[in-house]
Amino acid sequence: MSTEATGPTAADMAEIERELPLIEAEVLLLDAQIIVLTSDAGPTELDWQRVRRAQRRVLREARAFLAVQAASGRLVA
Repeated sequence: MSTEATGPTAADMAEIERELPLIEAEVLLLDAQIIVLTSDAGPTELDWQRVRRAQRRVLREARAFLAVQAASGRLVA
């Protein structure tokens, strides 16, 4: 009889929760980039500001995520 898991484990879900702020920041960056690339009239200064702000957020969240990973000893180089 197989005891194969049918979904994510509690540890998997906890890892996703830790990573969620970075994932959300990456989605916001992607949204901003799509707007810049698909704008019919060309991107506005506000569009570029949105991209830069989203880039800074991704970097901030990545730094925070990696700091937590390193502190817990889970960082793999």
